[in-house]
Amino acid sequence: MSDRFALTGARIFDGADWHENAALVVNGDVVEAILPAGAIPSGVSAVETGGGLLVPGFVDIQVNGGGGVMLNDHPDVASIETICRAHAPFGTTALLPTLITDTPAITAAAVAAGAEAAGKKVPGFLGLHLEGPHLSIARKGAHDPALIRPMTDADQAALIAARSALPVLLTTIAPESVEPARVTALARAGIVVSLGHSDTGYATAVAFAGAGATVVTHLFNAMSQIGNREPGLAGAAVDTGSLYAGIIADGIHVHPGTMQLALNAKKGPGKILLVTDAMATIGTDMTSFTLNGRTIYRKDGSLRLADGTLAGADLDMISTVRFVHRVVGLDLDEALRMASLYPAEAIGQAHRLGRFANGTAADIVALSEGLDVKNVWIGGRKVFGA
Repeated sequence: MSDRFALTGARIFDGADWHENAALVVNGDVVEAILPAGAIPSGVSAVETGGGLLVPGFVDIQVNGGGGVMLNDHPDVASIETICRAHAPFGTTALLPTLITDTPAITAAAVAAGAEAAGKKVPGFLGLHLEGPHLSIARKGAHDPALIRPMTDADQAALIAARSALPVLLTTIAPESVEPARVTALARAGIVVSLGHSDTGYATAVAFAGAGATVVTHLFNAMSQIGNREPGLAGAAVDTGSLYAGIIADGIHVHPGTMQLALNAKKGPGKILLVTDAMATIGTDMTSFTLNGRTIYRKDGSLRLADGTLAGADLDMISTVRFVHRVVGLDLDEALRMASLYPAEAIGQAHRLGRFANGTAADIVALSEGLDVKNVWIGGRKVFGA
């Protein structure tokens, strides 16, 4: 296929509006324009999509694994490539491989692998999400409590150094383990700071948002909940306009009614966005795997430790879109934005991801009317489909 082509025959969603009888023109690795179907420039090859929808590629900011591998177990470029390939058939065109709380040596290896992946321009690789180790043991979830610890000067310096080697760096921290001044220093260095795995109160969470935190990790899970006299971190996430909040939309981690309440209440530029929190199982038929030496079991749509603790999710992005559209009842436009534009905004990448406009990345998902993934392009190159 030529480096300049036009996708035709489908309704096109540009991240804000729908376009009928239109063509999406791609030039190399970027979108050139959305034009009337009859106005494709001469010399540009038309590629018929066979109907359905063309939408911006999904952006997942929390992906622990896929294709049978976990980043924690294999913090190398090959694993990053495998994880990105595993998620592409489900519409994810940009993701943050996520390292769950681990040792300093494993963390350093993951950062080095991320820097190498960025240098190699691995398709789908967006940067890293370091989820821990500076969390709260009280809300540890599946994280190993023996590895959770407060942030030190050396940890702060290592994170800032890692940011210089990565296109995007997001880190999840708990106020119990990190001082507000450190959050400010990280944010000023260009690191996206997310609050999570925390039992902190509302006032402290709001103060940390003021110090520079801009995201909340997997809303309602592993955090202080909304109470009548103490709204907790969950309440701060919903009530604080500057905070984006990821949510795991599988019907297991968060009840649809709770999700709808949060969506109705959320205010400000910060939005609720979809994340998978996916583990090694995506794209495989495996029934169990290990994390930090502990076995995680795959059964009935969920992933759990032997004691029943949820350990990530057996979930892909197109499934989250279907869930919030069909079960929660959101308009398809908003469901798609939650999977693409809002996560791109949350990590400062909306200038090139999550929408179609002149110069944005040619990360494209072709969906059937029934919301099945038919084809996927990353940077103008087809990575999935016939």
